[in-house]
Amino acid sequence: MKVAIVHYWLVGMRGGEKVVEALCELYPEADIFTHVYRPERMSPIIRSHRVTTTFIDRLPMAHRMYQKYLPLMPLALEQLDLSAYDLVISSESGPAKGVLTRPDALHVCYCHTPMRYVWSGYHDYLHSAGPIVRPLMPYAIHRLRQWDLATAARVDRFIANSHTVAQRIWRVYRRDATVIHPPVETQRFATVTSPGGGDGSDHYLFVSQLVSYKRADIAIEAFNRMGRKLVVVGEGEEFRRLKQMAGPTVELVGHCSPADLDRHYASCRALIFTANEDFGIVPVEAMAAGRPVIALNRGGATETVRDGLSGLFFDQQTPEGLIEAVELFEAQESRFNPAAIRAHAARFDRDVFKARLRETIDSWMNGEEASLAPERSTAISHRGRELAPA
Repeated sequence: MKVAIVHYWLVGMRGGEKVVEALCELYPEADIFTHVYRPERMSPIIRSHRVTTTFIDRLPMAHRMYQKYLPLMPLALEQLDLSAYDLVISSESGPAKGVLTRPDALHVCYCHTPMRYVWSGYHDYLHSAGPIVRPLMPYAIHRLRQWDLATAARVDRFIANSHTVAQRIWRVYRRDATVIHPPVETQRFATVTSPGGGDGSDHYLFVSQLVSYKRADIAIEAFNRMGRKLVVVGEGEEFRRLKQMAGPTVELVGHCSPADLDRHYASCRALIFTANEDFGIVPVEAMAAGRPVIALNRGGATETVRDGLSGLFFDQQTPEGLIEAVELFEAQESRFNPAAIRAHAARFDRDVFKARLRETIDSWMNGEEASLAPERSTAISHRGRELAPA
């Protein structure tokens, strides 16, 4: 069986690329197709596979400004010849699922979220665009939105990375989605020491790409007011602004090596998570290190953090809401057991993901659940079908 993996762009090892890496382990002979490829930023596992790029990769400045070529990506995808492949797995939160496949091939889309800049985040991206690009965006995104809707029909089966995303898939495409949470290297933290801030540290931790929708500003403002220590790990377009607003108890450290990040997880009192995320791998990583999470009560965090066991929630996405949650956490901090938190995080382990994904795709390839025709929508389709244990 010939397998193709289609991913929007391979320019860094983030959550989507971790899914691709796990797919490469599941299908060691698979070929990879993508718009832009920077091998020096990819893991050895991905680099060991044959990678074919679209013409986007050869355009000027594509490795740095690939998103500027978004309007050309539908055309680029349709030039890829996948006629030799029996199984096509597209990894989508950028243009990937629009490839053309054989009529008898199975096309599975692992959807991280319907394209944010086309759907849920469109107005945010429009308002943040420069004066030259902004007038062109409505028409270009309108065309891309039409293409995105049309190409949902090219997918035989959708897999969502969370129930939050399954709801979005239903809302946008009117398609059902099986839910399989993405892989997290929980075993990586098995030997991490200093649980519970055992090295004497008393800081809280915020880990994220520093872009507007992650809402690092809420965390910084809250900790400025409280006068408590907060370490912010991450880079992004908001770094300079956030650095300027940070008070004396807030430290922005920028990019961290995996080893340094592990130490931050191990020594913090708790992770702060203020974003309404599709899934959110960072909270699972913190829990795998035995650390509790103080999270916004929306999005993927509601599926990964167990209130009272591995963390607690706040309802208002404001500094005041976060301050109240931190004070509540400190009043009951001794209740959180690192071993119990680690055990809870283990359900999201990479090996669990691979086993469930392989079982699911094999059943579809063998026609065990239903025909390969698009699944019929039902009254509960928007909730997805959970494969993770309750």
